[in-house]
Amino acid sequence: MNRFACRAFLLSALLTATAGAQAAELTVVLQDVRAQTGLIKVALVDSQAGWDGQAAPVQATGAPPSGEQATFVFKDLKPGAYAVLITHDENGNGQLDTNMMGMPVEGYGFSNNPRVMRKPTWDEARFELAGEATRIDVALR
Repeated sequence: MNRFACRAFLLSALLTATAGAQAAELTVVLQDVRAQTGLIKVALVDSQAGWDGQAAPVQATGAPPSGEQATFVFKDLKPGAYAVLITHDENGNGQLDTNMMGMPVEGYGFSNNPRVMRKPTWDEARFELAGEATRIDVALR
């Protein structure tokens, strides 16, 4: 096999091997949904900018609650670092309501369930998504 044919074969084999590993699926299961009103919103981000609201989410979805658990599936994701932000707009006013001290009074959650008294950092909430189906559980607070 000449050098050109060998390189073409290796490139073809590499592309074939990585093509199947491109699309991953993420299932997010929310626990402790306390109110059965409003809309649960889930945003999937893949960068610090997305986490900070300076870039659009990779994918976002929402649904009204129906029970103490809710499941959301994100498909066709590239392997890499991601984080999930969840809000439960319980009264349907389009925002996460807070009390006079700025603490949320509606449900919210983040990937990795960090126990902090502030919005977690990107590093606290991010996780690695490989090329296969992955499930994460998030407890709403």
